[in-house]
Amino acid sequence: MANPGKSLFDEVGGRPTLERVHKIFYDKLWSHPWLKGFFVKLNQKLLENQQTDFMSGAMGGPDNYAGKLPVPAHKHMYITAEQFDLRSSILKQSLIEAGVAPDLREKWLKIDGAFKGKMVKKSPAECEGRYKTESILIVEKPKGYS
Repeated sequence: MANPGKSLFDEVGGRPTLERVHKIFYDKLWSHPWLKGFFVKLNQKLLENQQTDFMSGAMGGPDNYAGKLPVPAHKHMYITAEQFDLRSSILKQSLIEAGVAPDLREKWLKIDGAFKGKMVKKSPAECEGRYKTESILIVEKPKGYS
């Protein structure tokens, strides 16, 4: 149960819980038949650490995040509402597997979901490279995937 005097970071169990959730989460993303296409040639451990640092600060814990903010970091990615919702579902599964309490899961998912409006794009035309020669990343749904 939530404690009004503690940060969400402390309530969920601090950095060890964030690390556990992000390990489970990125293992699922890296093996997902559709979403894994966003992670080709990327370092999973680096992304786990960046996500942990980002969420630590967002949850009222230590703010050690030094990467790009989510919107500029993903502006070259054509992320559909279906992909974002699928990712959110995988995060929820990861939180359950990691043993995060239901009320705290909902708070975590609310923070994560706050970026949906800025991350989801209606078409690739809404994307732009982070630098002039960068291609737009479009990950097509695999044939037969429902």
